[in-house]
Amino acid sequence: MSGGHHGVVGAQPDVPPRGARGDGGAATVGSPRLVLDLAVVRARFRALRAALPAVEAAYAVKANPHPDVLALLAAEGASFDLASVGELDACLLARAPSTHLSWGNPVKKVSDVRAAAAAGVIRFTTDSPADVDLLARHAPGAAVCVRLGVADEGSATPFAGKFGVDVDEAVALLRRARAAGLRAEGVGFHAGSQQRDPHAWDRGIALAARVVTAIGDHDAPVELNLGGGFPSGHADGPAPSVDECARAIRGALAQHAPRWSPRLVAEPGRVVVADAGTLVAEVVLVAERSGRRWVYLDVGRYQGLAETENEMVVYRLRTPGHDGHPTGPVVLAGPTCDGDDVLYRRADVRLPLDLAPGDAVEFLGAGAYTASYASVGFNGLPPLPTVVVGSTSADLPALEESPR
Repeated sequence: MSGGHHGVVGAQPDVPPRGARGDGGAATVGSPRLVLDLAVVRARFRALRAALPAVEAAYAVKANPHPDVLALLAAEGASFDLASVGELDACLLARAPSTHLSWGNPVKKVSDVRAAAAAGVIRFTTDSPADVDLLARHAPGAAVCVRLGVADEGSATPFAGKFGVDVDEAVALLRRARAAGLRAEGVGFHAGSQQRDPHAWDRGIALAARVVTAIGDHDAPVELNLGGGFPSGHADGPAPSVDECARAIRGALAQHAPRWSPRLVAEPGRVVVADAGTLVAEVVLVAERSGRRWVYLDVGRYQGLAETENEMVVYRLRTPGHDGHPTGPVVLAGPTCDGDDVLYRRADVRLPLDLAPGDAVEFLGAGAYTASYASVGFNGLPPLPTVVVGSTSADLPALEESPR
């Protein structure tokens, strides 16, 4: 895609509307803003597919549901992992075929299932008897994938038992689904978001292989969902590459399931969009408090930096115009009146000593879980706007009313 016009969107937390495109560029949008490079999104998606060519890549829409991201990935032939009716509508507007959509959230309302079925979605993830029964009533004949609960050590955000079942429960759910007229096609797992241990996929594949043994070859699932968790690089330590994760997945399949040849699906999100985004902020105040230097920005946990909670993600920072200047440790905080709106107290974050109000601070690798996490108006602050670069309007299909 060629560079040129830029799109500006006031992103909503779930499905941001497409913004107008013009020649003003990122500089015409105030701070804070997320600058998103679609050329990087495309490159990261293609790198993932090159590393895992036999795997259906279902983009996790929650990572960044910007319409231009979805349209680009739909044009690349991606599938999509959905969690809400809002994400369903966004994918339909991006012209993603319903056959490329799967509902990955095992917690669903009746209205969710009805809307998905009406739109032609026939693939659902489940992990409870009540949800299987719900699908049988409102999406008869649908294909289901049972989610396993796996150990997710090494993840920045472990699920801590919120989702997933054990081997015996998975077998029982597959049989229940089949008896209810559903297609009990798959078993899957999620290694945990921002998973830094590539062997985490080994644990999940080993557990899935135990399900196959327990249920028998005749009823064995024909799909294995490898979930998401593929990490991106930040300042808080190294992260394995997509190629390293792919090698671990291939090794685990060869070790644990040499005779099982399921269709493979993965749900990448962060790894596709994180490096495409730079969150541009502005220094509001620098103050000394109890012997520590505090730097307050015009963006914080409620405007898109939710993943700094518990310092889960420590972003790489850049301060334009201050290259080579002496630096020192800081406490980095957001602008709101909330005492929890502190980004980093413990992490060794160092910023230029001459940093002053009005200076820019850029968060690198911020394309995932930022704009989609921003509040709609806490303290009267607007959602984080997204500025799209790296494309022209001619590169992306015009969006129409949803066919749903």
